[in-house]
Amino acid sequence: MKNLIFLFLMLVPGFCLSQMKISTFLDWEIQQQEKAKPTIIHIYTDWCAVCKIESFQLNKDKELVKMINENFYFINFEAEKTREKVNFQGKEFNYLPNGNSGIHELALALSKNKNQPVYPLWIILNEDQELVYYHEGQFKSNDLKQKLDEILKL
Repeated sequence: MKNLIFLFLMLVPGFCLSQMKISTFLDWEIQQQEKAKPTIIHIYTDWCAVCKIESFQLNKDKELVKMINENFYFINFEAEKTREKVNFQGKEFNYLPNGNSGIHELALALSKNKNQPVYPLWIILNEDQELVYYHEGQFKSNDLKQKLDEILKL
């Protein structure tokens, strides 16, 4: 029974042991004007099992959560269910419906694979909103901490 509860909690979207401060793109624009910080854009989908496992593992790392909350803006972006217009770096991006599903133009614009992005997708920008790191696929907690530490030293 305990294993079943653990598995259930691990797969529930949004469940976390620590709390990362998550911004929307609208919040982020305002925050950047008030205080420029590097930004992490995490692009995922609800159906992606790797995304769910990764999210659980990263959120349980209190040191990582603290590092992100203190030094970065963090945007968690669901690529296939976010339907609202997003303004990013002076451009407008919209949801592209395709029958019963669809994808957001921003996910396509940020991905190197313009036909079908790889999830999860990590985009890390410096304070000037310039790309400093691009990562497709799962990010292990220690690897992410190491990369973020390198970015903070730039």
